[in-house]
Amino acid sequence: MNNIKERKIAIIGAGHVGSHAGYALASQGLAENIIYIDIDKKKAFSQALDIFDSVVYLPHRITVKAGDYSDIDDAKIMVICAGPLPNPNMTQTRMDTLGDTIKAMKDVISNIKKTKFAGIIINISNPADVITHYIQNQLNYDYKRIISTSTTLDSARLRRALSEELNIDQKSICAYSLGEHGESQMVAWSTVSIAGKPLFELMKEKPEKYGKLDLNKIAEKGRRGGWEVFEGKGSTEFGIGSSLAEIVRAIICNEHRILPVSVYLNGEYGQKDVYASVPAVLGKDGVEEIIELNMTEEEKKLFDNSCKFMSENYKLALNM
Repeated sequence: MNNIKERKIAIIGAGHVGSHAGYALASQGLAENIIYIDIDKKKAFSQALDIFDSVVYLPHRITVKAGDYSDIDDAKIMVICAGPLPNPNMTQTRMDTLGDTIKAMKDVISNIKKTKFAGIIINISNPADVITHYIQNQLNYDYKRIISTSTTLDSARLRRALSEELNIDQKSICAYSLGEHGESQMVAWSTVSIAGKPLFELMKEKPEKYGKLDLNKIAEKGRRGGWEVFEGKGSTEFGIGSSLAEIVRAIICNEHRILPVSVYLNGEYGQKDVYASVPAVLGKDGVEEIIELNMTEEEKKLFDNSCKFMSENYKLALNM
């Protein structure tokens, strides 16, 4: 009897983000079957075929096809990246796209309801935290099985900014952007460490190197990183593709890995009924544990304000 199970991942949305998400999954061998679904069926077909053509030179055998919602019943993971980008003249934040994204989500949600899909949902569509909460509510889905990439990428940008200042590899830095994947995100600097040593200790011990850090400037670099990419090319693609792949690997390989993702808070961090990005342990069933960081009073206030902002916009979304 053959007990080998195929890992199928459905990607809803075949635009800039969806295409690079799919390629990241394919190139890293994180699925045997990738299905693209988009209202623009021709685009879904073209993106799938383009990635499928690349497989001959990749180390893993993967099937990439365009399909429809009837193909997702047995998918292990669904990635949602449908919806509009902020306008190219940079006058919109991610939250400003809420109304247009909700319109797109209503169609996506109504189609998901017609399926037997019971896997893990990873939302990328912006405003990521609010949209994830909206999808969870409308599907009445187990909140441990629906998350968002949220500040996974913002945290990578933060680590890159620190790396540039300190000339230390990003992988040796533990630092999280928390709260919203957007303008209200914050950094709990009191929890940042390098090789396991708190940054604040290093600032005291080696002021000539670490004491000169402008933490506000670095946090802004992390927050603005996506906009800098967007200003130059009209979208972000590679960073989010890589970030998604890390989350998918943690789930599909049951790694019990800690990553900063948007999860449903129900008492953690003193917050209730809100999705916000915090460190969480991820495994085959989704969110296994939420890690509560000890923040300073000032940091906690910034985090609370971010959660309040998202909660207010979630309530708006329910009435759209």
